[in-house]
Amino acid sequence: MADLLFPVFDVPQVSIQTKTEEKKYKRSLAWDMEKGDFIVDGANRIVESKGREAYQTWCIKAVQTERYTCLAYPGAIGTEMEESMKQPTQEATKSHVERTISEALLVNPKTEYVRDFVFTWEADKVRCNFTVKGKDLEEFTLSIAIYNN
Repeated sequence: MADLLFPVFDVPQVSIQTKTEEKKYKRSLAWDMEKGDFIVDGANRIVESKGREAYQTWCIKAVQTERYTCLAYPGAIGTEMEESMKQPTQEATKSHVERTISEALLVNPKTEYVRDFVFTWEADKVRCNFTVKGKDLEEFTLSIAIYNN
């Protein structure tokens, strides 16, 4: 009689399938870093960039964007380079730059790691080279210049 009141059944296995398009890097509009504008072809149409190039462009733009200065972006997007350059020593500046760049790029779930920071100190700026690895991508090196204000 208890079997009728409380039936027993096997719980089915639930398999979560990830979409293949979520694993791929999406294409985007091509961006010219030197001009600070979209790249257009001869017919004045905006050129598209493939997934790897779009991801690299996103990384550069994320690092070059000062956090909390653009209302369109949430607080997790961007870096704190102005704060980094106010640090009292070169070692503190290095540490702050590494932290803020890593945080900015690791916001993207497709970023596997950021490492191998190399700093070159010049009179009015600091050049920072670092390696980024996206999931299912080869490592690539980015270089930015941080100017003293």
